[in-house]
Parts: sequence; C-alpha cells; structure tokens
Amino acid sequence: MKYLGLHDIRTEFLKFFESKGHFILPSFSLIPKNDKSLLLIGAGMAPMKKFFTGEEIPPAKRVTTCQKCIRTGDIDNVGLTDRHATFFEMLGNFSFGDYFKHEVIPWAWEFLTVNLEIPKEDLWVTVYYEDDEAYNIWKDVVGIDEEKIIRLGKEDNFWELEVGPSGPCSEIYVDRGLEHGSEDERPGGEGDRFIEVWNLVFTQFDKDEEGNYKPLAHPNIDTGMGLERIATVLQGTDNIFEIDAIKDIIQEIAKVSGKKYGQDKNADISFRVITDHIRAMTFMISDTIVPSNEGRGYVLRRLIRRAARHGRKLGIERAFLYEIADMVINSWGEQYTELKENRESIKEIIRREEEKFLETIDGGLVRLKAHIDEMKENNEKLLDGEKAFKLYDTYGFPIDLTEEILREDGYDVDMEGFQKEMDDQKRRAREARNDSNVGWANQDNKHLFEGLSDEFLGYEKDECDANITRIIADDEIVDSLEEGQEGLVVLDKTTFYGESGGQVGDTGEIISDNFKLRVTDTKKTKDGLHLHLVKVEEGRLEKAPVKAIIDSKRRNNIRRNHSVTHLLHRALKDVLGSHVNQAGSLVMADRMRFDFSHFDAMTKEEIAEVERRVNEKIFEGLPVETKVTGLEEAKEMGAIGLFEGKYQDQVRVLSMGDYSRELCGGTHVSNTSEISMFKILSESGISNGVRRIESITGPAVYEYLNNLSAKEEEIASELKSNKDEIIQKIKLNIKNLKEANKNLEKLEHDLAKDQISDITGDVREKNGIKYVIKKFDGVDVNTLRDLADEVRNKLGSVVVLFAAVNDDKLNFVCAVSKDLVDKKIAAGKLIKKIAKVAGGGGGGRPDMATAGAKDLDKVEEALNKLDELL
Repeated sequence: MKYLGLHDIRTEFLKFFESKGHFILPSFSLIPKNDKSLLLIGAGMAPMKKFFTGEEIPPAKRVTTCQKCIRTGDIDNVGLTDRHATFFEMLGNFSFGDYFKHEVIPWAWEFLTVNLEIPKEDLWVTVYYEDDEAYNIWKDVVGIDEEKIIRLGKEDNFWELEVGPSGPCSEIYVDRGLEHGSEDERPGGEGDRFIEVWNLVFTQFDKDEEGNYKPLAHPNIDTGMGLERIATVLQGTDNIFEIDAIKDIIQEIAKVSGKKYGQDKNADISFRVITDHIRAMTFMISDTIVPSNEGRGYVLRRLIRRAARHGRKLGIERAFLYEIADMVINSWGEQYTELKENRESIKEIIRREEEKFLETIDGGLVRLKAHIDEMKENNEKLLDGEKAFKLYDTYGFPIDLTEEILREDGYDVDMEGFQKEMDDQKRRAREARNDSNVGWANQDNKHLFEGLSDEFLGYEKDECDANITRIIADDEIVDSLEEGQEGLVVLDKTTFYGESGGQVGDTGEIISDNFKLRVTDTKKTKDGLHLHLVKVEEGRLEKAPVKAIIDSKRRNNIRRNHSVTHLLHRALKDVLGSHVNQAGSLVMADRMRFDFSHFDAMTKEEIAEVERRVNEKIFEGLPVETKVTGLEEAKEMGAIGLFEGKYQDQVRVLSMGDYSRELCGGTHVSNTSEISMFKILSESGISNGVRRIESITGPAVYEYLNNLSAKEEEIASELKSNKDEIIQKIKLNIKNLKEANKNLEKLEHDLAKDQISDITGDVREKNGIKYVIKKFDGVDVNTLRDLADEVRNKLGSVVVLFAAVNDDKLNFVCAVSKDLVDKKIAAGKLIKKIAKVAGGGGGGRPDMATAGAKDLDKVEEALNKLDELL
C-alpha cells in the first residue's frame, strides 16, 4: 500500500471528493453552533445536522470535510492505552438528497484501492443484515468476494436517533494479517486483526415517535473515516502515537524531559497523555475556548492540568506545554491557518494556566499523599469525601485529578460524600443570596401577577399614558396605598425599563389627578412583566389612569453606558484576541462594569489602545440601529449572542455602523456620538480567567476630568510649582530624597561601624565555636548585613548574630564563617529558629541569612537562642 503522511492523506481525501463534484468545506469550530445538545463537536456530521434535517440549506448538495473533533468520555483512559484519544480528525463526504449507495460505495472502494493503494484482498466490509441493496453493490458492482461481506445486526450496522433521520450503514475493514490475530477472526469481532477505517451511513428513513421507519423522499449519505486511524494502516504502525506527525510531538516531549518513549511503561502513559492533550488544548483555544470552571472551559482546564501533572511525572518541573504547542501549530497550521494566526494567544493561555496550576499542585500532592499513607495504615481503600472536598475547596486540587492519582495507587474516592459537601456549599451560597431577595422575586409569589401583561414603550418614548392594573403591598394585592406607604404597581403600558441584561431599572414618577408616586426602581418578572417599586409622595394611590414618566436625564446616562459595552466588547476582541467574550455586565447611570473572558491582566498599553478605539468610534458618530428579527436571520447578519440559550425566536439586533452587531434588549443611544466620551477607570481580575473593566461615559467623564484638574492644581500648589512643571518637580524631590536617605544610611553605617571594636571585644564561645551577638536601634537591614560581614572578616572563625529595631519592625542578620559552614553550621537554619522565638521567620544561604519578626519584647531572648543552638 502507499505510504502517506498524516497531512498528505487529508489532502488526498479532499481532492479526491472534489474531483467527484464535492464542495470542500473548511472544518467547523469545535464550539457547536446553534446546538445546545452538544458541549463540543465530536463527529464529522455533527455541525451539519440541520443540513440533514432540512432546517438549513447546505452550501452544496455534495460536501466533503476534514472535521476536527473532541470526545471527552474517555479522558481518564487516554494514556493508559495506545488507542484512546480526546482529539482526532474525521474525514467525511456527504450527500444532501443527491447521490446514494450506488455512487458512494464504488467511490470509497476507488479511494482506498487506487488512491491509497490498499490491496483489494485486505479489504472486508460489513452491511446491515436486511440491506440487500448495499450487499449487492459490494458483490456485483465492486466485485468483492461474498465471504468478505459480513451481514450484521442493528446494534452494529444501523445508525439512528430516538426520532428523525436514520438508516443502515456499511463499515470497511482492513485485514492486518495473522500476526495481529487468529485465522477464524472476522470484522465486527473483538480481536485486533481487523481494523475499521470507514463507515458509510445511508440515511434513508425518517423514524417517528412510534418507532416506524418511513422512507425519505431524498435519502442522504454521511460517511466518516478517522484520519489518524487510516494513517496507522498506511504507515504500518500499531497505534496513532506512532504515526509521523504525532510521533514528532512525542520526540519533542522526549527532548524536553530527557526521557525516551518506549522504555518505561509508566513514562509511556505520560508521553501519550501529553501528546494527545496538547493537540486538544491547542485547537480548543484557537476556537476561542478559555479555561474556566464550567462547560467546555472546564474540559480545557482539565486537559491542561492533566498534561501538566504528567509532565511532572516525566521530571519536567517547569511550565513547558506552551513550547510543545508550537509543534502542533507548525505541523497542523498549514491546513488550519487559524492556529498560526492565534499562535501567541494559544501559547500564552496555556502557559498562564499551567503556571497557575503548578503553583497549587505541590501543596495538594503533599496532602493527598498524607491521606494515602493514612489509608495504608488503616487498611482502607476509599478516601473520605469530606477530605477530597477540602483538597478541592481549600487547596484548589481538582477532584478528577484526585481520582486519577488514587486509582494509580489502587484507591478510590467517596464521590457521594464529595458531592454532598459540594451540594452543601452550593446550598449555603444560595441561602446567602436569598437573604437579599425581595418577596416578589420568589416563585411562591407568582400568583400575585397571574393574568397580567403589559406593553413596553420605553425604546421610543420617555413617558406615556397608562392604567394601573394592580397594586401590591407586603406580598398582598391591595386596593390602595396611603401617602408615605411603599409598594409595587403594575401598568398596562410603561416606558420604565425593568432591570435585565445587566442594565439597572428606571426611576421616575407616576402621576394622576389625585396622587403622585415616586418610582424608586423597576424590576421584571420571569414572564417579562414590569414591576414598579413606588412610594406615595402625594394623595392616595388607587387604580386610575396615569402618566408614566421616567427620569430622562438618568436614562440617557444609562443609555450611554449600555451602548458603550458593545463598542468595548468589539475593541477588546480586536486588541486581545477573538477568545474574548462577555461574561456579564452592570450598566448604571453613573458608571458601567464589564466582565470578560481573558487569561491575564491587561497591560497599560492594551488598556490605552482599547480606550482609544472605543473613543474613535464614538467620535466617528456611527448610527445605532435596532432591528427585531428572527433568531436565524440575526445569526446570518453576523450578530453575536452574548449568552447562549437566553433569546426567544424574535430578537433585537443592535448595530453600530459596521463596527458592532450584537443581540441586545437594552436601551441605547441613536448615534455613538451621544456617548460623548469613554474613560476606563480600572481593570482587574474577579475570578480565574475572568477580568473586569469599570468605566464612565459622557457627563461623568467631564466631572472626572474636572476633578483631575483640581487635584493637579492642588499638587502644583503643594510643590510650589505650576502645572506644567509638576513632573519635573516631583522627579527633583525624589532625587533629593534619595540623596538624603543615602547620606542618612551612610551616617547610620558609620555610627554602627564605630561600635565594631566594642563588638569584637565581646566575643563569646560555646563548644569551641566563637560567636557575637548585638542589638542595634535605627539601623536598616543592608547596613546590618554589611556590618555582620565586616565583623566576620575581622574575627575569622565566628558566628555573627545581629538584631535591629526600626520603629515597629524587627530584623535579624546571621553570618557564618566558611570554616564553620564546612562543619554544617548554616546561617539559614540558625536564623529560622532564632526568628521564630520573636514570632517571625526567614532564611538564606549557609554563610549569610536574614529574617523578620514581630515581637519586639523577645529580641534579647531570640539573640540568646544562638547560645542554645550552638
């Protein structure tokens, strides 16, 4: 058969089907699009399900792809065997109501026997036992021997879902010879002699809820051939870890670790884990997935952590995975150009996550080992769930890693106990949150709003005429409220925006001929009903026609702050990378808070560039337009939905020129120029992988600049300078202060040095070892260290211990001469025990060490500790 490299096989396959009239589609993202049933794409046909069901129109009736895939079900087994993998590529050719069995079967045979030159006598096939049509095509058209066509049942050769498209399939096997199995083995069995390389699915039925199979008017073809698997056949290897491109990764790991693959069973497991996981994490990050504690982000975090730990098992103590990622990017980047485009962010995300994990893993491993030793002593096999939870909750040690390490030593974890602890923690957090909930937000009070609906007019109007339809106070429906009382009011029409989507609720007033209400906030029920929190300022509140008037000045500030979130989101993606996604926001009248996914703190330059880009779009005066449309049309327009699954069939698409297009239900300016100006106040981290920007717009920026100017005036006045010379004056003052401090230190040093003769004249001895101790006041650590060095040099063989008190700070310095260091008297060990007496700690080299302490009353006791230690 023909020897082909992994990347060559991919090219050969796609070109072959292109010659058969197929349109080559690039691989879809690993993140499923419009499919909540999948966490990650795990099959070649998965991204095209809607083409098969007819919900969407494919770009062509004949399509061929090489689809990147992730399967997470076997993560724990990856590495333990040479078969399991999380990342793989699936070659496929598809027909959407065009060709069928008579075309696809001969093409498959042609590709395998002609293009790949696999000997015909080595190929066997299986068919569904009732599928005579496929059987006859293989026998009469292709000409394969009948003994090599195996009929199998529904479990093996029929593809179906609970309802919907289904049909028989035909699998193609390669016979690897008697050296891999016995003579009586056949495809579909348990042995290793026959390896399945290609599955041809004939989607010809529509299965209904009663289990009836109705023939499809336009049957489809869906095939899948694992790229890595066919590569093992052509390259004559036993498993995917020995094929060319993947073997290159193993060799790079060997170079970094200094170990060889194939010489140690346990080391080989680590090699395979890292090799598989590095491909998976590189492709996932390239598709904008970032490490997190939920969903696909957690899968990524788990892969990085697992690979990092196996690096430790190979003796690699530092972060190294980002270096191996370069191998993947260079090798696969020709086909998947996005890898090269995202190289820096891929490597940086991996490096940051690995370094973060390495900071915590040692402490967790020490504690887990102590638990294992304890189980050994007590002859136990199950780690207590509470202890496992403490490892996770207090020390950040992942439960799946705890499970894996325990299994390696023949132990297990009480997952039921762990889950109970986890549930208890969630319950406590939920109760803490519920303490601040108001009554109407509770599902128990849902009956208060039954039968009510309203019309929201706040996108176009600031005030409207309306009727009060319900009054509520103290969780009860009431007929009226007196002056000074508070409650909830529901209107049949309203201009008040109810808090949602991160935007705070409106305030304002509701007035009638007989009363005036102050609206202090507006909320929304889950059904979208607007609830006005009111206080009766004048008269007696009763059901009546009213005028609802929002606080327009406040609303305009909210509009500015909400609209700028969309400009900011786009600018962050442009500056930091496509992996950035909104993780939440809070839009208020005076400021805005925006949370987003990113792996690292932004630099000053990045913050400045984001701010510049946002202001540029504000100054351009982009038109801001909203369009209510269907969800599918919105997606075709390129609109970004920030939170999956929260939108209805009809959505509002917010466009800011051609710069930003997102789904949003909030209130906005009509032109970006109305935002006036944008200023970032701070950028910080709020959780692992999530950053937060706080900012202001419009009038708030004006006030901010005025305050800044006033402070500048005050600083200039204090410095006796004008504003233009502030920086130069501060630099000059700092320079003068440094010189003054330097002179002061010299003076302190000279004063301390004057005491050397007194110190050297008071040499003590213990067990034949000379030592000196001395306490100083107002001497800094550097001077203390220099002084100890001078005394040591003058006395020759000696241990020097000095203490210095500066205000409320206590420092120790210990110096040991070389001859005594050779006798295993170490300054670092001595000072650690000495400082402990005064409630401190420290360390250093055997010849010189420093420490800090808190208890000033214990200085003499600590100094005298040296005598005891010697």
